[in-house]
Amino acid sequence: MRSITIWLLIKLQNLLPKLLITRFINKIARIKYPPIKNFLIEKFINLYEINTEEVKKVIPIDFDTFNDFFIRELKKDARPIPQSEKTLCSPVDGTLTVYGDINEETLIQAKNHDYLLQDLVCRPKNEINQFVNGQFSTIYLAPFNYHRVHSPIDGRITRIDHIPGNLFSVNKITTEFIPEVFAKNERVTCYIEKDGVEIIVIFVGALNVGSISTPWTGEIKPKGKGNSSTLPFEKMKPTQIKKGDLLGWFNMGSTVIMIYPKDFMFWSDKLREGQSIQMGKSIGHLNNNINTYEK
Repeated sequence: MRSITIWLLIKLQNLLPKLLITRFINKIARIKYPPIKNFLIEKFINLYEINTEEVKKVIPIDFDTFNDFFIRELKKDARPIPQSEKTLCSPVDGTLTVYGDINEETLIQAKNHDYLLQDLVCRPKNEINQFVNGQFSTIYLAPFNYHRVHSPIDGRITRIDHIPGNLFSVNKITTEFIPEVFAKNERVTCYIEKDGVEIIVIFVGALNVGSISTPWTGEIKPKGKGNSSTLPFEKMKPTQIKKGDLLGWFNMGSTVIMIYPKDFMFWSDKLREGQSIQMGKSIGHLNNNINTYEK
């Protein structure tokens, strides 16, 4: 019975007009009429038992729309950032679904499902050689999670790409039964350079994710089709960032994938697949030889 239900859910996702549905949800989430937006915010808080004590603004009056609440800021020090320069921290709140080594150019999506790094980032092979046999981590953001994405390291933003694609859900069932879903979905790739080495923070779009925003590019709306493109940065926006600084946010939820070069870091021995994790928590430490690494 379960297999039939899963088959129906996957089939339904293939048939649904996902981009149209996502645009509709985007409109609903941006309604400013107070009775409606307040109702949506209050119902959401009750349904998902949101911790309102850590929210920076007054609920609901300080939020113009439901989407404003969804991408809410937290109070200062709600997510402490490790002070050690060598500590690599989680960029988001969510569930650590999988992490580990990249096997040549192959990443794990879920049990029995792999995908290729080149398909994920849509860059020529000669431009991603530093990530071959590197490491990766995948964190799923449920609707109740804090949905802002922060830098896991000190560094400099060097490039942000928009890669059009599908809008499949990225929940557990979908990732276990739709091959290469992360490489099929709409996504934004953010490159951060530290000491001559780059890492990649990937925002994976999904069903109901109306758009993805970054401070350097503004709002990036899903296209569904088209070629990947490198986005221009807003003028006068500093690209030098500190660990814990804001990288962007999902306008509705999704998944973040981190890509690290070979020998860049080693994992914390406290990590476990399937665990809940908060932004700022240590997930590993930088290799002491990072400064001598050559692309």
